[in-house]
Amino acid sequence: MCVQTPAFAQAAAGPLRVCADNPRYLATRDGRAVYLTGAHTWNNLQDMGPTDPPAPFDWDAYLDFLERHHHNFVRLWRWELTRWDTTANGENLQHVCTPHPWARTGPGEAHDGKPKFDLTRFDQAYFDRLRERVASAGERGIYVSIMLFEGWGLQFVPNALEAHPFHPDNNVNGLNGDVDGDGKGLEIHELADPRITAVQEAYVRKVIGTVNDLGNVLYEISNENHPPSAAWQYHMIRFIKDAEAGLPQQHPVGMTFQYQGGSNQTLFDSPADWISPNPEGGYTDDPPVADGRKVVLSDTDHLWGIGGNRQWAWKSFLRGYNPLFMDPYDGGILSTDPKWEDLRLNLGCTRRYADRLDLNAARPRPELASTGYCLAQDDAYLVYLPDGGKVTVDLSALAGRVAVEWFRPATGETIGADPVEAGAGVALEAPFEGDAAVYIRAPLP
Repeated sequence: MCVQTPAFAQAAAGPLRVCADNPRYLATRDGRAVYLTGAHTWNNLQDMGPTDPPAPFDWDAYLDFLERHHHNFVRLWRWELTRWDTTANGENLQHVCTPHPWARTGPGEAHDGKPKFDLTRFDQAYFDRLRERVASAGERGIYVSIMLFEGWGLQFVPNALEAHPFHPDNNVNGLNGDVDGDGKGLEIHELADPRITAVQEAYVRKVIGTVNDLGNVLYEISNENHPPSAAWQYHMIRFIKDAEAGLPQQHPVGMTFQYQGGSNQTLFDSPADWISPNPEGGYTDDPPVADGRKVVLSDTDHLWGIGGNRQWAWKSFLRGYNPLFMDPYDGGILSTDPKWEDLRLNLGCTRRYADRLDLNAARPRPELASTGYCLAQDDAYLVYLPDGGKVTVDLSALAGRVAVEWFRPATGETIGADPVEAGAGVALEAPFEGDAAVYIRAPLP
């Protein structure tokens, strides 16, 4: 299988930055382009569950899972609310979420019956956990995007504001996130109150100080905030860049799709280094060719919620994207399904082929293959056949005989084939049923 775990994982090299040679990817300090792919799940930083306290998340087992699937990237999730009522997710679960960045000192009780938050004091245990998880992932060769804020919950969880530390009944500082008094508190993720922004900036600065020396760090401002949050997100991107400018390391900062009603143009216009778009433009079924304006981490979370398949993973990879899967994992938060294993495995398979390419030189070249899916460099082409069968490939830039290798995504099987003569219209046919990938390399070994 293409996803066999290597005997010894290499530590993640960093910090990453936008690749100068090929800005579809991030790159290590020495300029080597890095393809990022992996499966992330909601409770991989904070514990969540129906009990109080919730059962601890088994981080080491999760790292084993990622390594076993040859993944090298996760979003490390932040959940701002003290609970998650999953009614809006089509389920009927009540999850407790802990820990949070601020200390619960009181005096007085918050809505959940626990001491109120003091927003001037941090809970060091939260930041110790954050650092330990980022560092241990890096030792396994896994890059981590630290999600700083979370906007979906305030919009869609019933009575969400009552579970937020910025509800005036939940903190001892008199901070009220409901600036306009409509009971929703969406202004928490706007620039509506300088006092709120100052608390958020202090927290972000604490995160930066906790992990700045680690090379495998990326930042994500927030998950799926409402569209009016754009100015606030732009502000936070610039704040991070300014805060890290005088520190030993600088890390990529990302902005992800604004739900509901956000525009991908807002992401492309942002000061972010990387983005995750919505389905607009075909990202679910026929992704547009990545043009390098931004590094794009195409995430099923923003395309389906929970969805995708191996065909999407291969199409996205060959169009110049870094595909990610929002993974129900073990079903501890939302229901899972065995069918997702096929997608997880194939994400790892795309990375195996990325490891064999020179991503500094590889470009999506749909015009070279009749299927429209081709990632090409001077001496190697990787072509995908979503429906299997036959493909015609323009190999006129090569000369002589070239090696051909077929890959069967349904099984992970690699099948050698006879060499072919390079030329303008070389016809190839998959030696099995179903979708296929073919790797073509010259000169013939």
